[in-house]
Amino acid sequence: MKKFFQEFKEFATRGNVIDLAVGVIIGAAFQKIVTSAVNDLFMPLIGLITGNSNFNDAFVILRLPEGVEASQVTSLATATELGVTTFNYGAFISAVIDFVIMAFVIFLMVKALNRASSLRKPKEEAPAAPTTKICPFCLSEIPYGAKKCAHCASDLTETADA
Repeated sequence: MKKFFQEFKEFATRGNVIDLAVGVIIGAAFQKIVTSAVNDLFMPLIGLITGNSNFNDAFVILRLPEGVEASQVTSLATATELGVTTFNYGAFISAVIDFVIMAFVIFLMVKALNRASSLRKPKEEAPAAPTTKICPFCLSEIPYGAKKCAHCASDLTETADA
């Protein structure tokens, strides 16, 4: 059991796990900011354009319970109270806008991190030109510019570079 807790301690104190935890916490806090921006800034503008005072509460009545008339349903809260089945397209559109903004921000962050990490990497150098070659007659390694093999004394001027 002691070994199990030791392994868990090593896992939990690794840098990647801590970085992930910090990222999740910051992401959750940022999500609140984005949700507020969508609900408090964008959706009122969309509501103004569409003529609906609160677009988040935009809905269509699908089914009325017995004893309830459509004229009684003046808001989504009232519809919920009366047990009316509704199609809440305003809340759905709000969630889609929220998602698109979060996805775009995450895309920008990942792009910036990739760019920063590529700046830290050293430039890859081109491979050096070969300094040796193999003699086609004795298969010994000889200097690249050699005209005669030092091992078998073969003339290399008439053969192609191996």
